[in-house]
Amino acid sequence: MKKIGNYKFLFGLIGRNISYSFSRNFFLEKFKKESIFHADYKIFDIPKIENVSFLFKNPLLRGCNITIPYKTSIIPFLTKVVAEAKSTKSVNVIKINKNGCKVGYNTDVLGFELSFKKDIVKFPFKDLKALILGTGGVSKTVSFVLDKLKIPYKYVSRTRNNKFLSYEDINENLLEEYKIVINCTPLGTFPNNSYPLLPYQHVSSKHYFYDLVYNPSKTLFLKKAEKKGARIKNGLEMFYLQAEESWKIWNS
Repeated sequence: MKKIGNYKFLFGLIGRNISYSFSRNFFLEKFKKESIFHADYKIFDIPKIENVSFLFKNPLLRGCNITIPYKTSIIPFLTKVVAEAKSTKSVNVIKINKNGCKVGYNTDVLGFELSFKKDIVKFPFKDLKALILGTGGVSKTVSFVLDKLKIPYKYVSRTRNNKFLSYEDINENLLEEYKIVINCTPLGTFPNNSYPLLPYQHVSSKHYFYDLVYNPSKTLFLKKAEKKGARIKNGLEMFYLQAEESWKIWNS
């Protein structure tokens, strides 16, 4: 295979405003451990999803991770989508075969399920229900896992409609009923210091707050919940689990 520079295999992360990502360092370290000296991993920060067509023309590209906000909008650009990714309408891994066939996968399902479930099985409260903050691609992954675990949930969006609650709907009574709160929005991602607007004064030690954001390690969303006694978790373990699964897919 013809090399460009020192590389003959290329992988990367596709998203927008993603300088915070740990993906490049993770995979460069992975290459080193596996004694792979002719591969590189790039951050492809693109302003609109249509730019992906240009990226896919690179003959060295063997696989990509996909992040916010393109996990759903990437699908029309793929040749095939496996069942789990089709069910969630969310793709976070692409494998590009030698014939140019681009296959979409969802390893977020595995990453979130393993990371989330081991905490929930130890949770002392019964009849758990969850609020999913955000309605983007990754929120469908979270709801897919909650369905599998038989945990009822409601989506929370900035705009109320017959399918979603709005942030204004969240009050003391709702938080008494819904003990799990999962942030699927990018709010709080480094260097942004924002957070979902919730009535944190009604959070207690009966709650479990999970933030899919992992940089910073403790967002304001998690800090505010922790201050009220809630159990908290960030998305770093999920990140590592889904990244390892990406690697298995690219090497299968």
